[in-house]
Amino acid sequence: MTANKDFDLYQLPEDYTVIRQATREVCDAEVAPRATEADESAQFPQKSYEALRAADLHAPHIPEQYGGAGLDALGTAIVIEEIARACASSSLIPAVNKLGTMPIMLGGSEELKQKYLPKVAAGEAMFSYCLSEPEAGSDAGSMTTKAVRDGEEWVLNGVKRWITNAGTSDYYTVFAVTDPGKGSKGISAFVVEKNDQGVSFGAPEHKLGIKASPTREVYFDQVRIPADRLIGAEGEGFKLAMRTLDHTRVTIAAQALGIAQGALDYAAGYSTERQQFGKPISSFQGLQFKMADAAMNITAARQLTYAAAAKSERGDDDVTYFGATAKCFASDTAMQVTVEAVQILGGYGYTRDYPVERMMRDAKITQIYEGTNEVQRIVIARQLLGAIGEVFV
Repeated sequence: MTANKDFDLYQLPEDYTVIRQATREVCDAEVAPRATEADESAQFPQKSYEALRAADLHAPHIPEQYGGAGLDALGTAIVIEEIARACASSSLIPAVNKLGTMPIMLGGSEELKQKYLPKVAAGEAMFSYCLSEPEAGSDAGSMTTKAVRDGEEWVLNGVKRWITNAGTSDYYTVFAVTDPGKGSKGISAFVVEKNDQGVSFGAPEHKLGIKASPTREVYFDQVRIPADRLIGAEGEGFKLAMRTLDHTRVTIAAQALGIAQGALDYAAGYSTERQQFGKPISSFQGLQFKMADAAMNITAARQLTYAAAAKSERGDDDVTYFGATAKCFASDTAMQVTVEAVQILGGYGYTRDYPVERMMRDAKITQIYEGTNEVQRIVIARQLLGAIGEVFV
């Protein structure tokens, strides 16, 4: 067989290079310079949001038919990666907009899509995702927030915890128990609006990292919403929540990838300028090995993340496995790389005058949210053993 020399094997189309370059230009000019201030003030990065919105990077996954940029899962992952390279908190703007709207895109009625997606696409509103509760984190099926049907309305009561961009977002995908006797099959999904009577928010959490992305509890006290705000069919909420995470774990992998790349870029540049013993510290093999290992793992994480994004876009049967694998590996890589970046900078790396300590703090959460990495390993193992079982049965 003769190879086709005109065919570019295993190479991203040029369109994605353009997406990366355009996003990096915006981030270098408008996002990165504000990252330290946003972290120290622990305030939502409004100026960065405006810059991303002006460049149509705040919710690039929204289809064109609803006024969005219409980027596929891979293009969206690249956007999030590049924003995270500059500022992890700001990367949660497109990431959480996708997380919040994905249930509507996967299972919502056309009426819901027409009502909410154009507003997110236009940058008029943001969307958050309410799954976790004080006593239902990894065990999300044990949630206690309830929704009771009352004529043409649903009445919600309960509390959600660890909600990213809570209080800032205008809309919320909320999962609640509608049939207490059916376990996870008795959970449904709803759209709740910030201004609905009975919705309130707790104080911002005091966090280790991603400080400029507000995290708060959301309270529902006799919140009445129209029946048509049910997403999908009654009782299919938990299934919809898990399908959503299959796709959005790819965005966390992309975020982790961007954090790791940003840390390596800074540490490598610093190592060529910092002089010790009469020469740049980049000339010392011990530090070269640290950077080589970091680069190697980042490259592997990028390939895995992009493969998972492609599977997400196609809706492949193994997206659960690849989404969990990409999220777990990329976030572990981000933690390892940022720790070593601090080490390369030495005492300077431990100070807030340099960005790698912020990147290290930001990296940690990628191992925790949207399913801890321990949970990801459970998911991976189940997918693996299930596949083996199918082969041998």
